Amino acid sequence: MNQIRPAPPEDARYQVRSVGRALDLLDRLAAAQEAVGLSDLARQVGASKSATYAMLQTLCARGLVDSAGEGFARRYTLGMGLARLGHLAARQVTLTDLAQPYLRELTGLTHLGSRVATFDGARAVMIAQVDGPTAVRFNLHMGAREELHCSGIGKAILSTFDDATVRELLAGRDLPRRTARTLTTVEALLADLQQARERGFAVDDEEDADGICCVGAPVFDHSGGCAGALSVTGLKVSFPGSRVREVGHLVRTSAAALSARLGWLP
Repeated sequence: MNQIRPAPPEDARYQVRSVGRALDLLDRLAAAQEAVGLSDLARQVGASKSATYAMLQTLCARGLVDSAGEGFARRYTLGMGLARLGHLAARQVTLTDLAQPYLRELTGLTHLGSRVATFDGARAVMIAQVDGPTAVRFNLHMGAREELHCSGIGKAILSTFDDATVRELLAGRDLPRRTARTLTTVEALLADLQQARERGFAVDDEEDADGICCVGAPVFDHSGGCAGALSVTGLKVSFPGSRVREVGHLVRTSAAALSARLGWLP
Protein backbone atom coordinates (compact mmCIF):
# COMPACT_ATOMS: atom_id res chain seq x y z
CA MET A 1 0.00 0.00 0.00
CA ASN A 2 1.22 3.50 -0.77
CA GLN A 3 2.35 5.56 2.18
CA ILE A 4 2.47 9.25 3.05
CA ARG A 5 6.15 10.05 3.09
CA PRO A 6 7.73 12.52 5.54
CA ALA A 7 9.62 15.43 4.07
CA PRO A 8 13.19 14.42 3.17
CA PRO A 9 15.89 15.64 5.58
CA GLU A 10 17.93 18.64 4.58
CA ASP A 11 21.37 18.00 3.10
CA ALA A 12 23.62 17.07 6.03
CA ARG A 13 26.55 18.85 4.37
CA TYR A 14 25.01 22.20 5.26
CA GLN A 15 24.12 21.42 8.88
CA VAL A 16 26.19 23.02 11.65
CA ARG A 17 27.02 20.46 14.30
CA SER A 18 27.24 22.92 17.18
CA VAL A 19 23.83 24.36 16.33
CA GLY A 20 22.41 20.86 16.19
CA ARG A 21 23.78 20.11 19.64
CA ALA A 22 22.35 23.35 21.00
CA LEU A 23 18.95 22.29 19.69
CA ASP A 24 19.48 18.86 21.21
CA LEU A 25 19.99 20.61 24.55
CA LEU A 26 16.62 22.31 24.17
CA ASP A 27 15.01 18.97 23.37
CA ARG A 28 16.53 17.37 26.49
CA LEU A 29 15.36 20.24 28.68
CA ALA A 30 11.89 20.03 27.17
CA ALA A 31 11.70 16.33 28.03
CA ALA A 32 12.95 16.79 31.61
CA GLN A 33 10.54 16.98 34.54
CA GLU A 34 12.86 19.27 36.54
CA ALA A 35 16.00 21.37 36.23
CA VAL A 36 18.97 19.45 34.81
CA GLY A 37 22.64 19.69 35.71
CA LEU A 38 25.53 20.28 33.34
CA SER A 39 27.02 16.78 33.62
CA ASP A 40 23.76 15.09 32.71
CA LEU A 41 23.17 17.40 29.76
CA ALA A 42 26.71 16.94 28.44
CA ARG A 43 26.32 13.18 28.56
CA GLN A 44 22.93 13.26 26.87
CA VAL A 45 24.10 15.34 23.89
CA GLY A 46 27.52 13.69 23.61
CA ALA A 47 29.60 16.81 24.18
CA SER A 48 32.26 17.83 26.69
CA LYS A 49 31.24 19.75 29.80
CA SER A 50 33.07 22.86 28.65
CA ALA A 51 31.42 22.83 25.22
CA THR A 52 28.01 22.14 26.76
CA TYR A 53 28.51 24.93 29.29
CA ALA A 54 29.38 27.39 26.51
CA MET A 55 26.28 26.43 24.53
CA LEU A 56 24.08 26.79 27.61
CA GLN A 57 25.45 30.23 28.40
CA THR A 58 24.76 31.34 24.85
CA LEU A 59 21.20 30.04 25.06
CA CYS A 60 20.76 31.70 28.45
CA ALA A 61 21.92 35.02 27.03
CA ARG A 62 19.17 34.78 24.38
CA GLY A 63 16.51 33.85 26.92
CA LEU A 64 16.01 30.38 25.47
CA VAL A 65 17.36 28.67 28.61
CA ASP A 66 17.13 29.71 32.26
CA SER A 67 19.42 28.63 35.09
CA ALA A 68 19.87 28.71 38.85
CA GLY A 69 23.11 28.30 40.80
CA GLU A 70 26.72 29.18 40.08
CA GLY A 71 29.36 28.01 37.59
CA PHE A 72 29.39 24.33 36.72
CA ALA A 73 26.89 23.66 39.52
CA ARG A 74 24.12 25.49 37.68
CA ARG A 75 20.93 23.65 36.85
CA TYR A 76 19.00 24.47 33.71
CA THR A 77 15.40 24.73 32.46
CA LEU A 78 13.79 26.07 29.31
CA GLY A 79 13.61 29.86 29.13
CA MET A 80 10.56 32.01 28.48
CA GLY A 81 12.16 33.33 25.31
CA LEU A 82 10.92 30.14 23.69
CA ALA A 83 7.34 31.10 24.51
CA ARG A 84 7.79 34.36 22.62
CA LEU A 85 9.23 32.58 19.59
CA GLY A 86 6.48 29.96 19.72
CA HIS A 87 3.82 32.67 19.78
CA LEU A 88 5.38 34.42 16.80
CA ALA A 89 5.73 31.15 14.89
CA ALA A 90 2.06 30.34 15.48
CA ARG A 91 1.09 33.74 14.09
CA GLN A 92 3.26 33.34 10.99
CA VAL A 93 2.19 29.81 10.07
CA THR A 94 -1.29 29.09 8.76
CA LEU A 95 -2.98 25.72 8.55
CA THR A 96 -3.92 26.49 4.94
CA ASP A 97 -0.29 26.85 3.87
CA LEU A 98 0.99 23.87 5.84
CA ALA A 99 -1.78 21.58 4.60
CA GLN A 100 -1.19 22.09 0.87
CA PRO A 101 1.57 19.48 0.35
CA TYR A 102 -0.38 16.89 2.35
CA LEU A 103 -3.52 17.54 0.31
CA ARG A 104 -1.61 17.18 -2.94
CA GLU A 105 0.01 13.95 -1.82
CA LEU A 106 -3.27 12.51 -0.55
CA THR A 107 -4.94 13.27 -3.87
CA GLY A 108 -2.00 11.78 -5.76
CA LEU A 109 -2.12 8.56 -3.74
CA THR A 110 -5.88 8.10 -3.61
CA HIS A 111 -6.99 9.81 -6.86
CA LEU A 112 -9.70 11.48 -4.74
CA GLY A 113 -10.38 15.12 -3.96
CA SER A 114 -8.86 16.21 -0.65
CA ARG A 115 -9.50 19.13 1.66
CA VAL A 116 -8.77 20.64 5.06
CA ALA A 117 -11.21 22.37 7.38
CA THR A 118 -11.09 24.23 10.68
CA PHE A 119 -13.69 24.27 13.46
CA ASP A 120 -15.60 27.45 14.29
CA GLY A 121 -17.37 26.03 17.33
CA ALA A 122 -20.49 25.01 15.44
CA ARG A 123 -19.48 23.69 12.01
CA ALA A 124 -16.49 22.62 9.93
CA VAL A 125 -15.21 25.44 7.73
CA MET A 126 -13.33 24.42 4.59
CA ILE A 127 -10.16 26.43 4.00
CA ALA A 128 -8.30 24.55 1.22
CA GLN A 129 -8.84 21.75 -1.26
CA VAL A 130 -7.18 19.85 -4.09
CA ASP A 131 -9.42 18.36 -6.78
CA GLY A 132 -9.03 14.75 -7.82
CA PRO A 133 -7.77 13.82 -11.30
CA THR A 134 -11.14 12.57 -12.57
CA ALA A 135 -13.77 14.59 -14.38
CA VAL A 136 -15.98 14.48 -11.27
CA ARG A 137 -15.86 17.74 -9.29
CA PHE A 138 -17.61 18.32 -6.00
CA ASN A 139 -19.24 21.65 -5.16
CA LEU A 140 -16.98 22.45 -2.20
CA HIS A 141 -16.44 26.18 -1.87
CA MET A 142 -13.78 27.86 0.26
CA GLY A 143 -15.34 29.06 3.49
CA ALA A 144 -18.29 26.69 3.15
CA ARG A 145 -19.57 25.54 6.56
CA GLU A 146 -20.53 21.89 6.90
CA GLU A 147 -22.64 20.11 9.47
CA LEU A 148 -20.56 18.15 11.95
CA HIS A 149 -22.85 15.14 12.38
CA CYS A 150 -23.00 13.94 8.77
CA SER A 151 -19.70 14.82 7.07
CA GLY A 152 -16.49 12.82 7.39
CA ILE A 153 -14.49 15.94 8.11
CA GLY A 154 -17.04 17.13 10.69
CA LYS A 155 -17.18 13.79 12.48
CA ALA A 156 -13.38 13.68 12.54
CA ILE A 157 -13.44 16.99 14.40
CA LEU A 158 -16.13 15.81 16.82
CA SER A 159 -14.16 12.62 17.54
CA THR A 160 -11.50 14.69 19.30
CA PHE A 161 -13.97 15.60 22.06
CA ASP A 162 -15.36 13.35 24.78
CA ASP A 163 -19.03 12.40 24.77
CA ALA A 164 -20.01 15.03 27.34
CA THR A 165 -18.44 17.80 25.27
CA VAL A 166 -20.09 16.53 22.09
CA ARG A 167 -23.45 16.66 23.87
CA GLU A 168 -22.75 20.25 24.91
CA LEU A 169 -21.74 21.25 21.38
CA LEU A 170 -24.94 19.76 19.95
CA ALA A 171 -27.28 20.84 22.75
CA GLY A 172 -30.39 22.52 21.42
CA ARG A 173 -29.46 21.79 17.81
CA ASP A 174 -31.24 19.54 15.37
CA LEU A 175 -29.27 16.92 13.44
CA PRO A 176 -30.87 17.48 10.04
CA ARG A 177 -31.44 14.45 7.83
CA ARG A 178 -29.52 14.89 4.57
CA THR A 179 -30.02 11.36 3.23
CA ALA A 180 -31.62 8.12 4.35
CA ARG A 181 -28.30 7.19 6.00
CA THR A 182 -27.80 10.37 8.06
CA LEU A 183 -27.39 9.82 11.82
CA THR A 184 -30.07 12.02 13.36
CA THR A 185 -29.81 11.11 17.07
CA VAL A 186 -27.02 12.03 19.44
CA GLU A 187 -26.78 8.45 20.71
CA ALA A 188 -26.24 7.03 17.22
CA LEU A 189 -23.69 9.73 16.50
CA LEU A 190 -21.77 9.06 19.73
CA ALA A 191 -21.54 5.35 18.87
CA ASP A 192 -20.18 6.26 15.44
CA LEU A 193 -17.66 8.69 16.95
CA GLN A 194 -16.36 5.96 19.26
CA GLN A 195 -15.60 3.84 16.21
CA ALA A 196 -13.86 6.83 14.63
CA ARG A 197 -11.66 7.26 17.71
CA GLU A 198 -10.70 3.58 17.66
CA ARG A 199 -9.85 3.67 13.93
CA GLY A 200 -8.25 7.10 13.94
CA PHE A 201 -10.53 8.30 11.14
CA ALA A 202 -14.22 9.04 10.55
CA VAL A 203 -16.38 7.88 7.66
CA ASP A 204 -19.31 9.60 5.96
CA ASP A 205 -21.00 6.75 4.10
CA GLU A 206 -23.56 8.61 1.97
CA GLU A 207 -24.70 10.49 5.09
CA ASP A 208 -24.30 14.00 3.68
CA ALA A 209 -25.13 13.33 0.02
CA ASP A 210 -26.37 10.27 -1.85
CA GLY A 211 -23.63 8.48 -3.76
CA ILE A 212 -20.80 10.37 -2.02
CA CYS A 213 -18.40 9.08 0.64
CA CYS A 214 -15.85 10.98 2.70
CA VAL A 215 -13.07 9.82 5.04
CA GLY A 216 -11.63 12.33 7.51
CA ALA A 217 -9.03 12.42 10.29
CA PRO A 218 -8.43 15.09 12.93
CA VAL A 219 -5.52 17.51 13.01
CA PHE A 220 -4.11 18.68 16.35
CA ASP A 221 -2.21 21.84 17.25
CA HIS A 222 0.80 22.29 19.55
CA SER A 223 -1.44 22.29 22.64
CA GLY A 224 -3.14 19.01 21.69
CA GLY A 225 -6.36 20.79 20.83
CA CYS A 226 -8.30 20.23 17.63
CA ALA A 227 -6.99 22.44 14.81
CA GLY A 228 -9.36 20.95 12.24
CA ALA A 229 -9.34 17.88 10.00
CA LEU A 230 -8.20 16.49 6.66
CA SER A 231 -10.45 14.43 4.41
CA VAL A 232 -10.80 12.84 1.00
CA THR A 233 -14.09 12.68 -0.90
CA GLY A 234 -15.25 10.48 -3.77
CA LEU A 235 -18.10 8.57 -5.31
CA LYS A 236 -19.49 5.62 -3.35
CA VAL A 237 -18.35 3.24 -6.10
CA SER A 238 -14.77 4.26 -5.27
CA PHE A 239 -15.15 3.02 -1.68
CA PRO A 240 -15.52 -0.76 -1.31
CA GLY A 241 -14.94 -1.92 2.28
CA SER A 242 -11.23 -2.64 1.90
CA ARG A 243 -10.66 0.71 0.18
CA VAL A 244 -12.16 2.59 3.12
CA ARG A 245 -9.56 1.05 5.45
CA GLU A 246 -6.70 1.77 3.05
CA VAL A 247 -7.77 5.36 2.42
CA GLY A 248 -8.48 5.86 6.12
CA HIS A 249 -4.94 4.81 6.98
CA LEU A 250 -3.50 7.29 4.47
CA VAL A 251 -5.68 10.16 5.70
CA ARG A 252 -4.87 9.36 9.34
CA THR A 253 -1.14 9.22 8.62
CA SER A 254 -1.26 12.48 6.69
CA ALA A 255 -3.25 14.22 9.44
CA ALA A 256 -0.71 13.06 12.03
CA ALA A 257 2.16 14.41 9.92
CA LEU A 258 0.39 17.76 9.55
CA SER A 259 -0.26 17.81 13.31
CA ALA A 260 3.45 17.30 13.91
CA ARG A 261 4.17 20.32 11.70
CA LEU A 262 1.86 22.31 13.97
CA GLY A 263 3.91 21.22 16.99
CA TRP A 264 1.72 18.37 18.28
CA LEU A 265 3.54 15.72 20.28
CA PRO A 266 1.29 12.66 20.87
